[in-house]
Amino acid sequence: MDEIINVSVRPLVEYALRSGSIDHRFRTATTMTEGTRLHQMVQKTYGELDKKEVPFDTRFHYEEMTFHIEGRCDGLLMNGDHYMIDEIKSTSLPLSDVNEQTHPVYWAQAKCYGYMAVEKYNLDQITIQLTYIQSESNDIIRFQHDLTASDLRAFMLRMIEQYAPFAKWKQKHTMMRNESCKALSFPFDTYREGQRKLAGSVYKTVQEEATLFAMAPTGIGKTISTLFPVMKAIGEGLGKKIFYLTAKTITRETAQEAFQLMEEKGLHTSSVTITARDKICFKEKTICQKDYCEFADGYYDRINEGMLDLLNNETRITRSVIEKYSQKHRLCPFELSLDLSYTADVVICDYNYLFNPRVSLKRLIDEQKKQTTVLVDEAHNLVDRAREMYSAELTKSPFLNLKRAYKNHNNAISDAAAELNRTFLDYRKSTQNGSLVLSEVDEELIVQLDTFVQESEKELLQQGSDELLLETYFLAQNFIRIAKLYDERFITYVEAGKLEVKIKLFCFDPSNLLQKMRKGFRANVFFSATFSPFSYFQNMLGWRGEDYAVRIPSPFPREHAEVLIAPLSTKYRDRERTLPSLVSLLENVVERKPGNYLFFFPSYGYMEEVYSAFTAPAQSETMIQKSGMTEEEREGFLSEFSSDRETSLVGFAVVGGIFSEGIDLKGERLTGVVVVGVGLPNFDTERQLMKTYFDQDGKNGFEYTYVYPGMNRVLQAGGRLIRTESDQGLLLLVDNRYLEKRYNQLLPYEWQHYQVLKEPSMFLQ
Repeated sequence: MDEIINVSVRPLVEYALRSGSIDHRFRTATTMTEGTRLHQMVQKTYGELDKKEVPFDTRFHYEEMTFHIEGRCDGLLMNGDHYMIDEIKSTSLPLSDVNEQTHPVYWAQAKCYGYMAVEKYNLDQITIQLTYIQSESNDIIRFQHDLTASDLRAFMLRMIEQYAPFAKWKQKHTMMRNESCKALSFPFDTYREGQRKLAGSVYKTVQEEATLFAMAPTGIGKTISTLFPVMKAIGEGLGKKIFYLTAKTITRETAQEAFQLMEEKGLHTSSVTITARDKICFKEKTICQKDYCEFADGYYDRINEGMLDLLNNETRITRSVIEKYSQKHRLCPFELSLDLSYTADVVICDYNYLFNPRVSLKRLIDEQKKQTTVLVDEAHNLVDRAREMYSAELTKSPFLNLKRAYKNHNNAISDAAAELNRTFLDYRKSTQNGSLVLSEVDEELIVQLDTFVQESEKELLQQGSDELLLETYFLAQNFIRIAKLYDERFITYVEAGKLEVKIKLFCFDPSNLLQKMRKGFRANVFFSATFSPFSYFQNMLGWRGEDYAVRIPSPFPREHAEVLIAPLSTKYRDRERTLPSLVSLLENVVERKPGNYLFFFPSYGYMEEVYSAFTAPAQSETMIQKSGMTEEEREGFLSEFSSDRETSLVGFAVVGGIFSEGIDLKGERLTGVVVVGVGLPNFDTERQLMKTYFDQDGKNGFEYTYVYPGMNRVLQAGGRLIRTESDQGLLLLVDNRYLEKRYNQLLPYEWQHYQVLKEPSMFLQ
């Protein structure tokens, strides 16, 4: 019996007809909402007997496979016994630039529907019509071809022949994946205490198509405890795909290691890691145009062969694997990773690719989403990241510069920019002490931005090379996009100086938008070691009453960590006074017990000040975290923390930074951790506005804005110390606020056996 291969019309023809080059020069795309409106405008002209949104499906036998092909055509028009397929496409191009050969894939979609129509209605021939509607003018142009049933069958056969090699790989791969998932055993001899409970909670969440918030301690093995049960669920037919989302590169590597462990136990699956375009690009500049980049030139002519070569030979598709096959087949490595993400069983990537409205993987169709489980690692980071994603800002100066630059070149752009510049000037006049806070979107500003965007599109479609215009266009587009999301969880604020004016739509509370973004997926799991307090993160990440929650206690004896509190003030106003005592304390730490230490500070400035005053004890070395370190520099920093060093090592780092979470320095690699301060975020305008918002919302604004995020950073940094059952070491918390109730009650059970240093400059004996 033939195996059934399910495929929709659009991915079938897109795969079969891919050709040409990557070209990221400016092009405008009609939004889904606008496209739907334009489609409906054409469909309203249909006759009484004509049908719209007609579903079709067929089965096509080829070699030892049966392809089940389905789709929905825009229109089936009937005139007596004569049938016509109508495929509607909206375009921003002038219709004079559109001809019959502009989009072969559109014709191919229409022909597939034509084939299914002649088969369903037993027709000898049918008319295929391609209708273009111009998005700005609403003008329409149509192209038609009459095709016989045999013509259409021959066409469908060509599509299937092109698609078949990929279908064969997928068929074989899926069978091997499902069988290996069923047979897969946990990749360690035993579960750590708490791992089985976490894994069981995740499996139940996938089984019941629910959402889970899980707090599990550092070092328990959360990555394998979440990935393993989802792979087992896939083997039972509970979903087909995983998105593993992280905030940092180093945690993506942990997920890759988990798949290596499972593969050693027999798992067969495909996982791809997406690396940012700027990091993985082979060229000096990331200019994605065929006349600059040989990896963009002819990319789509080579992509199918390159992907099949990779998929037939690799399962864990890491950055190095992507680079290897990209070089071999002359393919853009970033675009290759994106194309693979729609095929792979597991996608390991940054939060942005699923949650950011500007960056998301938009081709992930609803049917795929229904079969996808989303795992959000270190989900405490998503709160601030989501605030960034759902906020937008504009400044005055680009519009002033564009007004001048286009004055004699394009009056429409110059006038639109001038009007916006005047609006910014009006805002400057309205500010008091340089700032202004509003609780609504300025609709007139949005109208002005929309005019600017439309005029910019016309210019960019013709020229496409003005970087200032292009950058400002995208900023304006994003501002308009975020304005559509604006509700009571946002605020508008204006900052004005002598030369610049900034307007920002700031999302204080991203919970509602995160809740909407997770809809449509089979299951969602948000997990972290530091969901503390749990209620805060539930509120901020979009908790619903029907969601599940689980808390896993630490499996490690808390006596393995010697926890000390030094009640020394690190408040900004006291730092100069307490600096000598702090330096003496830190020097005593290393003298007391030689080894490897991480000292965490609330800011680069404070860290550098202490570093300059610190005198390393004999037989010890120091290192300091630098801003904007490359991956190689980060790896070099961490590699110095070896267990066989002859001298002590002190690493100075920033709390909340790249070394305060997601790193494993097990055993003798780390002797102690010192956290200076309580990790509070900066007391800037945005945070002050957030505090006011949460106070007005009935919450404790200071705690929601400063204390909870700050202590979360502390918990993450301190969590670097104990990573396994055998780890032991010193944790020193330096600040008198740790003895205040609002901070003290947030210390985890594992730290509550702390001792207080009576004299901050000396250790207890």
